[in-house]
Amino acid sequence: MALIKNAKLANCIKLSSKVTVYVPATVGVDQAVDNTEYVKRTAAALSGWFGGATSTPALGYWLSPAAGLVAENTTVVFAYTSDADLAAHCDELVGLCDDLKREMGQEAVALEINGDMYFI
Repeated sequence: MALIKNAKLANCIKLSSKVTVYVPATVGVDQAVDNTEYVKRTAAALSGWFGGATSTPALGYWLSPAAGLVAENTTVVFAYTSDADLAAHCDELVGLCDDLKREMGQEAVALEINGDMYFI
Protein backbone atom coordinates (compact mmCIF):
# COMPACT_ATOMS: atom_id res chain seq x y z
CA MET A 1 0.00 0.00 0.00
CA ALA A 2 1.41 3.37 -0.96
CA LEU A 3 1.88 5.92 1.79
CA ILE A 4 -0.41 8.88 1.56
CA LYS A 5 1.55 12.11 1.37
CA ASN A 6 -0.84 14.93 2.06
CA ALA A 7 -0.18 18.01 4.14
CA LYS A 8 -3.75 18.09 5.47
CA LEU A 9 -3.63 14.42 6.52
CA ALA A 10 -0.29 14.97 8.23
CA ASN A 11 -2.12 17.10 10.82
CA CYS A 12 -4.79 14.45 11.48
CA ILE A 13 -4.90 11.66 14.03
CA LYS A 14 -4.13 8.30 12.45
CA LEU A 15 -5.67 5.17 13.95
CA SER A 16 -3.69 2.21 12.61
CA SER A 17 -5.53 -0.67 14.27
CA LYS A 18 -9.05 -2.04 13.94
CA VAL A 19 -10.76 -4.33 16.44
CA THR A 20 -14.03 -6.13 15.73
CA VAL A 21 -16.19 -8.13 18.11
CA TYR A 22 -18.81 -10.43 16.60
CA VAL A 23 -21.69 -10.34 19.09
CA PRO A 24 -23.84 -13.47 18.77
CA ALA A 25 -27.62 -13.33 18.57
CA THR A 26 -28.07 -16.75 20.10
CA VAL A 27 -27.72 -18.29 23.52
CA GLY A 28 -26.53 -21.82 23.82
CA VAL A 29 -25.80 -23.05 20.35
CA ASP A 30 -28.79 -21.97 18.31
CA GLN A 31 -31.54 -20.39 20.44
CA ALA A 32 -32.28 -16.91 19.06
CA VAL A 33 -32.08 -14.04 21.55
CA ASP A 34 -32.31 -10.26 21.42
CA ASN A 35 -28.64 -9.24 21.65
CA THR A 36 -29.30 -5.49 21.98
CA GLU A 37 -27.94 -5.19 25.52
CA TYR A 38 -24.82 -7.22 24.66
CA VAL A 39 -24.22 -4.99 21.62
CA LYS A 40 -24.66 -1.83 23.71
CA ARG A 41 -22.27 -3.15 26.35
CA THR A 42 -19.69 -4.03 23.69
CA ALA A 43 -20.04 -0.65 21.96
CA ALA A 44 -19.74 1.16 25.30
CA ALA A 45 -16.58 -0.76 26.19
CA LEU A 46 -14.94 -0.15 22.80
CA SER A 47 -15.95 3.52 22.96
CA GLY A 48 -14.44 3.87 26.42
CA TRP A 49 -11.17 2.23 25.44
CA PHE A 50 -10.80 3.55 21.89
CA GLY A 51 -12.97 6.67 21.65
CA GLY A 52 -15.90 5.32 19.61
CA ALA A 53 -17.44 2.29 17.97
CA THR A 54 -19.73 1.32 15.10
CA SER A 55 -22.13 -1.61 14.86
CA THR A 56 -23.69 -3.24 11.86
CA PRO A 57 -25.86 -6.33 11.44
CA ALA A 58 -24.45 -9.39 9.69
CA LEU A 59 -25.68 -12.88 8.92
CA GLY A 60 -23.02 -15.25 10.17
CA TYR A 61 -22.60 -18.96 9.57
CA TRP A 62 -20.47 -21.41 11.46
CA LEU A 63 -20.22 -25.15 11.81
CA SER A 64 -20.94 -26.38 15.32
CA PRO A 65 -19.77 -29.85 16.32
CA ALA A 66 -22.96 -30.09 18.41
CA ALA A 67 -25.57 -28.64 16.03
CA GLY A 68 -24.11 -28.66 12.50
CA LEU A 69 -24.43 -25.55 10.33
CA VAL A 70 -25.72 -22.65 12.41
CA ALA A 71 -26.89 -19.34 10.91
CA GLU A 72 -27.38 -16.38 13.16
CA ASN A 73 -28.03 -12.68 12.94
CA THR A 74 -24.72 -11.55 14.40
CA THR A 75 -23.95 -7.92 15.15
CA VAL A 76 -20.47 -6.74 14.24
CA VAL A 77 -19.13 -4.04 16.59
CA PHE A 78 -15.85 -2.43 15.58
CA ALA A 79 -13.53 0.41 16.49
CA TYR A 80 -10.40 1.96 15.09
CA THR A 81 -7.65 2.71 17.55
CA SER A 82 -4.01 3.57 17.98
CA ASP A 83 -1.56 0.72 18.40
CA ALA A 84 -0.76 2.03 21.90
CA ASP A 85 -4.41 2.02 23.02
CA LEU A 86 -4.91 -1.46 21.56
CA ALA A 87 -1.92 -2.73 23.54
CA ALA A 88 -3.16 -0.98 26.69
CA HIS A 89 -6.64 -2.52 26.48
CA CYS A 90 -6.04 -5.87 24.76
CA ASP A 91 -6.49 -7.91 27.96
CA GLU A 92 -9.78 -6.12 28.69
CA LEU A 93 -10.92 -6.71 25.11
CA VAL A 94 -10.25 -10.45 25.37
CA GLY A 95 -11.97 -10.42 28.78
CA LEU A 96 -15.06 -8.80 27.26
CA CYS A 97 -15.24 -11.52 24.62
CA ASP A 98 -14.74 -14.21 27.25
CA ASP A 99 -17.59 -12.71 29.32
CA LEU A 100 -19.88 -12.67 26.26
CA LYS A 101 -18.98 -16.30 25.53
CA ARG A 102 -19.76 -17.39 29.08
CA GLU A 103 -22.92 -15.32 29.57
CA MET A 104 -24.38 -16.33 26.20
CA GLY A 105 -23.41 -20.00 26.48
CA GLN A 106 -21.35 -19.86 23.28
CA GLU A 107 -18.71 -22.30 22.08
CA ALA A 108 -16.65 -19.23 21.09
CA VAL A 109 -16.92 -15.50 20.42
CA ALA A 110 -15.01 -14.14 17.43
CA LEU A 111 -12.58 -11.25 17.87
CA GLU A 112 -10.84 -9.77 14.85
CA ILE A 113 -7.75 -7.62 15.28
CA ASN A 114 -6.18 -6.05 12.19
CA GLY A 115 -7.59 -8.77 9.96
CA ASP A 116 -6.55 -11.68 12.18
CA MET A 117 -9.42 -13.74 13.64
CA TYR A 118 -9.31 -15.14 17.17
CA PHE A 119 -11.93 -17.45 18.63
CA ILE A 120 -12.18 -16.67 22.32
